Amino acid sequence: MRLCIFGAGAIGGHLAGRLGKGGAEVSVVARGAHLAAIRERGLLIRAGDGEMHLRPQASDDPARLGPQDAVIVCTKVPALGSVARAIAPLLGPETPVLFVTNGIPWWYFAGHGGPEEGQRVPEADPDGSVWERIGPGRAIGGVIYSACHVPEPGVIEVTSKGSKLILGEPDGSRSARAVALAGAFKAGGMPCSVSGTIRTEVWGKLLNNLSNGPLCLLTRQDMRATFRDPVLREAAVQVVREGMAIAASLGQAVPGAPEERVTLSADIPHKPSILQDLEAGRPMEMDSLFQVVLRLGRERGVPAPTLALLVAMAAQAAEAAGLYRRAGG
Repeated sequence: MRLCIFGAGAIGGHLAGRLGKGGAEVSVVARGAHLAAIRERGLLIRAGDGEMHLRPQASDDPARLGPQDAVIVCTKVPALGSVARAIAPLLGPETPVLFVTNGIPWWYFAGHGGPEEGQRVPEADPDGSVWERIGPGRAIGGVIYSACHVPEPGVIEVTSKGSKLILGEPDGSRSARAVALAGAFKAGGMPCSVSGTIRTEVWGKLLNNLSNGPLCLLTRQDMRATFRDPVLREAAVQVVREGMAIAASLGQAVPGAPEERVTLSADIPHKPSILQDLEAGRPMEMDSLFQVVLRLGRERGVPAPTLALLVAMAAQAAEAAGLYRRAGG
């Protein structure tokens, strides 16, 4: 399979390594020093099951890479508009686009059914360019659990003991294209499954982001250090309760007790991606990770006072760093 990773940072680079290890023909869209290093030395991934080294075709111009069998988008949500405007040369008539992103995705209400069918998610697609230029018909949802970072250009370090990727069609079908993609990842040693309930998987990951992201951003500490404080740990548990209530108002019953979810994160010395972005000076995913959840709760009359307080403080910290601007601000 000809597969392109659009956004070969920490997560995208890890996935590129897995696909290359499995025998796929991999190309990457990257930029800056990371792109220069990949062109010069290739891409090195250090993971628990060994090192992977590949020399993918790499460019900052998708037109140089040509049509693909599938494109895997791993950029931050604020970059999706620019992805939508640049992706056309990678797309053949039937090319699917797998979105491995955090938060409520832009395609969330496509294939959702009921009165909310087709609603847009402006926090994930402010100008509608992703919906209009790529479209929900090409979209496959992706949820990944993998702690990664980029210690130097061209190198990806995977610190989690285990990683997994979950794919799913917005309409819940077990499509041939999703199964083929899952097979390509599994061939490279990445546990990967196709879910018929991808929105439940989205919420499962999002609850983790809600519970640890704002708190770790405010403490400037990893999850283990942050959750040593019992007051902060209880705040995280309350955030999960509030997030579950909002998910339930959208018809998504997320399994697992709130306390258990926080306990799973409490001993991991990993900095959430939102804190990594702050420290690296990158635009921050405040809207698609946090503000959208609060909006959905308000629209359905579901209170989330603890989450609202933490997000308000985190948003001010992001604004003070010049990495976030509130809608209308």
